[in-house]
Amino acid sequence: MSARWSSSVRILFRSVLVTTTAVAALVAGGGSALADPVNLMPFPDQFPNRIDSMVPAPDVPRLASIPERSVTPGASHDLQELREAIMPSPTGDAFFDTWPNDLDRHAPGAILQSRDVAPVAAPLLEVHVGYARQIKFATRDAQNRPLFATATLFVPPTPWTGRGSRPVMVNNPPIVALGTRCTTGYTLSHGKSGDTNDTDLDPPTTQKSLAKGYAVIVPDHTGARMAYAEPYVAAHVILDAIRAAETYDPDNFARGPLAMLGYSGGAIATNATAKLANSYAPEVAKRFVGAAIGGVPADYRELAAAMNANLATGVFHAAILGITRERPELLPMANNVARWLATNDFFKNLCTGTMGYMGFSFVPTQALATVPDPFRSPVAQEIFDVTAMKDMKAAMPVFIYHGSQEWWIPAGQARSLFAEQCRLGANATYREYPGEHMTTVFTAFDDAMGWLDARLAGRAPISRCPRR
Repeated sequence: MSARWSSSVRILFRSVLVTTTAVAALVAGGGSALADPVNLMPFPDQFPNRIDSMVPAPDVPRLASIPERSVTPGASHDLQELREAIMPSPTGDAFFDTWPNDLDRHAPGAILQSRDVAPVAAPLLEVHVGYARQIKFATRDAQNRPLFATATLFVPPTPWTGRGSRPVMVNNPPIVALGTRCTTGYTLSHGKSGDTNDTDLDPPTTQKSLAKGYAVIVPDHTGARMAYAEPYVAAHVILDAIRAAETYDPDNFARGPLAMLGYSGGAIATNATAKLANSYAPEVAKRFVGAAIGGVPADYRELAAAMNANLATGVFHAAILGITRERPELLPMANNVARWLATNDFFKNLCTGTMGYMGFSFVPTQALATVPDPFRSPVAQEIFDVTAMKDMKAAMPVFIYHGSQEWWIPAGQARSLFAEQCRLGANATYREYPGEHMTTVFTAFDDAMGWLDARLAGRAPISRCPRR
């Protein structure tokens, strides 16, 4: 165990102790009575200064110049140094690590590099492939500034014999992670490891699609900064991955109908892509015939109430860090404990499995903030509003599905998304399945794939929106 990791663990336990004291004071009458759940109530006004007086600031490396990935126009040099310090660590693979010097000269979707990954990817999928290629391409970040991303392209070994051109399935896995080694693309190029998320390969969206003769695109939709849960980056990456695939292999990727499926973290990406396709990539949008969106975290205000200060808090805080990498205006709200954790090599590279363990800390977000009521801060309210993507109509028919017994991602979010899309005039279907988050991904999979298969076969969906 490294000295820095040991320090972070000590700080974490110290923060839990201080938090417990603060909550006890609040319950005893130190805070105001609010309609919010207890886990969203503000801490006592003196709490932020108290915790920063007890915990020193981390040693953030001083930089003569800011690396391109962390350049933040209008921000101080210190804040840009902090932003760089919270970025994911290098993997040792330049395909993922190296930021191109001339990125601003490339249009979104321009291919920067490609490589063969079939010797690793095909055995992992346990299917025959015509080819498996990884592409690195230009895209845009949440502020519409240059960014790069990666995706893996699969083509079946046999010609398409169906009607029209070969269909294309976009598989958006739930990349619930902060480290680049945790992405689906890294697994498909390097093989399984302790960092591999099981949902990279199962449910078998890629495998079943290839067996049906579809071409498949698997985007690493968190982008080069590993901005887990940031919807705009995810949508830009997915749409530009399609543009890049069209250029790389127009016969297999540029002519057929497009569909996409995403669950959980992949549903964040799929929902955002459905909503932004018309404005960001209209030429791609018109090719889409359907999107399946499962277990979707659609409203981060609701997620805060469901996930803060309980066993889900590790995943919730990882999502905050992922969004902060793209939206550094959140950084000034991070107190010294938060900065220690966010800059620690272990925490800032968390993968799905390890992230869950952090829930045992039960540390509330309020204990990591420089203000006593972070959820009501103007910055947080702006982030809530932006990421909700309210009143944006999906560019294609949508199949929204959710577990009835979800507790951390309440089904009310999916129902509200369905109602919103119906109100906007979209062709929408909604189904609930018995079970919670980790079971619904499997129990609903065949229905979701069947619905998409029908769209790719040219059959129009019947909207399940209530008649007006």
